[in-house]
Amino acid sequence: MARNVRLLHCTPEDVFRVLENGWLYPLWVVGTSRMRDVGESWPQVGATLHHSFGSWPLLVNDTTIMRVWDPPHRAVLEPHGGPIGVARVAIDVKRRGEGCVVRIQEEPVTGPTRLLPDTVFDAITRWRNAETLHRLAYLAEGGAPGTEGGADAIGHESTAEREPIRR
Repeated sequence: MARNVRLLHCTPEDVFRVLENGWLYPLWVVGTSRMRDVGESWPQVGATLHHSFGSWPLLVNDTTIMRVWDPPHRAVLEPHGGPIGVARVAIDVKRRGEGCVVRIQEEPVTGPTRLLPDTVFDAITRWRNAETLHRLAYLAEGGAPGTEGGADAIGHESTAEREPIRR
């Protein structure tokens, strides 16, 4: 199981505001190239994100299912990567002073990645998830568009009355 940890200079609630906006998924998940749809009940347990990974012309349509949603502490996602298989990704957030510590743990559930030696899978996944946490930090610390308190698409401050940005 690959594990990455990062200290973020924001609250756990800021992190979960990013996670709850499914349209932001390709901005923080490395490899995701576009969103196709966000299930109406996202981020509730059982809700689905519809996205793609890769680059044209080698795009693979993928889905991610929310398995655990316990803001502002824990989310467990299950990405279904077509030929790559299914993974389980746990995101745990703990307050630390005025910031928080975010830990991502990822393990293969099905598919050819289960055949890789743990050291190989962990090395590749830790490298990718280090960048994933880096991107998540930018969004959570900076008040991502489409989150309460974040800037909207044209740089104005969002208000609680405004709907999340949906593209």
